Amino acid sequence: MLQNTPVKTLLTDYCPRSTNPPFMDKKKHIETICVQEGWKPGKGEPRVLPIYQSTTFKYESSQQMADLFDLKESGYFYSRLQNPTNDLVAAKIAALEGGVGAMLTSSGQAANFYAIFNIAEAGDHIVSTSAIYGGTFNLFAVTLKKLNIEFTFVDQDASAEEIKQAFRPNTKALFAESVSNPGMNVIDIEKLAAIAREQSVPLIIDNTFPTPINFRPIEWGANIVTHSTTKYMDGHAVALGGAIVDGGNFDWEAHADKFPGLTQPDESYHGTTYTKTFGKAAYLTKAVVQLMRDFGAMQAPQNAFLLNLGLETLHLRMPRHCENAQKVAEYLQGRPEIAWVNYPGLKGDKFHALAQKYMPNGTCGVMTFGLKGGREQSIKFMDSLDFIAIVTHVADARTCVLHPASHTHRQLSDEQLKTAGVPPDLIRLSIGIENVQDIINDIDQALAKMK
Repeated sequence: MLQNTPVKTLLTDYCPRSTNPPFMDKKKHIETICVQEGWKPGKGEPRVLPIYQSTTFKYESSQQMADLFDLKESGYFYSRLQNPTNDLVAAKIAALEGGVGAMLTSSGQAANFYAIFNIAEAGDHIVSTSAIYGGTFNLFAVTLKKLNIEFTFVDQDASAEEIKQAFRPNTKALFAESVSNPGMNVIDIEKLAAIAREQSVPLIIDNTFPTPINFRPIEWGANIVTHSTTKYMDGHAVALGGAIVDGGNFDWEAHADKFPGLTQPDESYHGTTYTKTFGKAAYLTKAVVQLMRDFGAMQAPQNAFLLNLGLETLHLRMPRHCENAQKVAEYLQGRPEIAWVNYPGLKGDKFHALAQKYMPNGTCGVMTFGLKGGREQSIKFMDSLDFIAIVTHVADARTCVLHPASHTHRQLSDEQLKTAGVPPDLIRLSIGIENVQDIINDIDQALAKMK
């Protein structure tokens, strides 16, 4: 806790519900935002972001606390809803993505759940692309279905007319991943944004793989952006987390009948109407004061502190990930044991043109490939690797490998695997920031053991 700065000043200056937050300096380059935004120390204050390791916050009168609970004032009173460390890190992520604000969650799964549940309830419908992470697919197709929220999964490469056929009067959002995990499908975001606008729903983009260093969905028409901060943003596999960024660019009032949770009074807050009270921050405010209040999937302040350390070097790591991955993908493409390679940086890749259009500096360090011989050969290859580790993770500083059909996607049937774009022989290889020749040498010796 800062000793020289009144808590009230911090609450007023950094609350993400502000529609004109001081951290949104559009003149700064993204590298500077990574390092400098969020925490701004004053005279005699810590240079490094403090960890507010406290569940509660003290006030001088009962009325002060009452005003907080009535949403009449911005402030902190219980860390399940908001915590200064978390909000300062969220502020940095909002600035990186170009949003009006952001909130941290306990995981990427929690972020996607909140992003949907904030505007959908029993009886509603969502359209999602089918090429998404297996855990997200299960969340949508199984768990949210139990809450009577129905999803229709579409081929993101289908024509706009085909995709529009999936929409219904009760459809509340269009969801997609900017670069899909693990298929490495690159979305045509302009096409999806145009569809979402025509259907009067927000476009929600999970931007975990490219990160805002390589792609900023809001600039291309997205309205809400989610992240598993556990991946590249953290970058060191030390802290679980997620984030939701509100672009502030969807007019909820223009479609008031479709989004009553935002445009009609909330009786759990004495009849507050979020759009009227909080303007562009309505969506994010509702997610914090309603969903975080009731579900409590918050990110621990210690994890937020570690995430901030990762964000400070994100602009340095992402180019190295992409550079290494390009060389490894080209190497794999030239090996006779390899049946196929998916990496958008390869000129012959199906998504190369879209990657060049939207992510000219690179997509990420993740690729997929298959070996001749199928599933059994894939497993044998992974078991033959030396320092490249088999882990249920992706997108950090260390090179790692995974067989989704056996690991992350094993809950899916063969038909669901096919729908999600995950063939049985698919190996997901996440390239780290080690020396690229050492990475190639490890793959080379593993391939040699298979002969």
